[in-house]
Amino acid sequence: MSSSRDILLARIRTALAAGPAPPLPVPDWAAPVHPPLPTADLTVTFAENFQRIGGEFFYCESRARFGAALRTWLAERLPPGQQLYVWEPALQQLLAAEDMPFQATEVDFRTQAAAGLTSCEALVARTGSIVVAPATASGRRLSIYPDQHLVLARPSQVVAEISDALRAVQARYGQKMPSMLSLTTGPSRTADIEKTLVLGAHGPRRLSLFLLEDDAENLA
Repeated sequence: MSSSRDILLARIRTALAAGPAPPLPVPDWAAPVHPPLPTADLTVTFAENFQRIGGEFFYCESRARFGAALRTWLAERLPPGQQLYVWEPALQQLLAAEDMPFQATEVDFRTQAAAGLTSCEALVARTGSIVVAPATASGRRLSIYPDQHLVLARPSQVVAEISDALRAVQARYGQKMPSMLSLTTGPSRTADIEKTLVLGAHGPRRLSLFLLEDDAENLA
C-alpha cells in the first residue's frame, strides 16, 4: 500500500514529465471592455438605460411640447407653496417664452426649492448617466439641493461612453476645466441600512430629463 509520501512523489514526477505549464494568455489591453453600442441608436439606448435606473424621460419634439410636458410635471409633482428654481439665462429665456413660472433668484431657496432645472454637459448612453458641471449659472447647488432635479438636454449631447463625455467636456472648456464634474446615474439612493433602498439620501429623490430636439425652432 502506497504511503502519502509515495503518492505525492508520484504526482510530482507525473507533472514534471508533462513539461512546463503553458504560458498564461496575454490580455488585449487595447480591446474594449464592453461590446460597441449601435451608433445609430445611441439616443434610444440612453433613454432605455436612463429609465432602467429610475429616471423619468420626456421626449419633446418642439418647444411647445416641452412647455406642455413641463407644465404637466409641475402640476403633478411640485408641492404647494414650493417653486421651480432656474438660474441659467438660456433656460430662463426658454421658460419665459413658454409662459412657465420659475424662480430666477436665490430668494427663499433653502425653504422653497422643491425642484431645480439645469442644463448638462453630456448624456452617456452606456450607463444612462448625466454629466453635470458647476461652470454654468446653476453652480453646484441647483443639481444637488432640491428634492427633484430636472434637466434639459439635446440629442446632440448623447455620447456612447463616459470617456466620450469627458472628451466633450475637454473640447468645450479647454484649459479652463470646471472645478468638478458630477456623473449622475439615476436618483440619489442608498441601501446601507438593513439593505432597504432609500431614495433621496444624498441628493435629489427624483431625476427627470426633458430631451428637446436640436432643430432651429427649438434653440433658445
